[in-house]
Amino acid sequence: MSEPITVLGMGYYWQELEVGQRFHTLRRTITETDIINFISATGMLETIFTDTTFGGGAIQGRPVPGALTYGIIEGLLMQGMVQGTGLALLEVHKKILAPVVAGDTVWAEVEVTGVRPTSKHNRAIVSSAIEIRNQHGTPVIQYTAVRMLAGKPE
Repeated sequence: MSEPITVLGMGYYWQELEVGQRFHTLRRTITETDIINFISATGMLETIFTDTTFGGGAIQGRPVPGALTYGIIEGLLMQGMVQGTGLALLEVHKKILAPVVAGDTVWAEVEVTGVRPTSKHNRAIVSSAIEIRNQHGTPVIQYTAVRMLAGKPE
């Protein structure tokens, strides 16, 4: 019988994570199409996102909703950290630090800040601190996330 083959793109089981462990995501450029699709799907049709002449130039470029920036990073985390092992997103606290505009490229640094096994069902509560940065390395969003992750199959 041959050795099992590891599936690419699967997330980490809670036993594979420890406090202080750090990761960074891939990078993703946010496009005009991303903005239009997001504001249309969510109903975030705020003038700042629909009228390029609004605001008298307070933000140079086409602003990206903070929720879209956050969502893109969560998508990258899904694909690389919690795919198949994430059971629930339990809590999020966000702070927006700087604007993101169409054409910016975002990525995130992630640090595991807590791993607490539960008493049932081979799972744990995993906390992390996430800092989203743009292509210049400038922090644009900081947030903490608390997730429930599965354990290794028994």
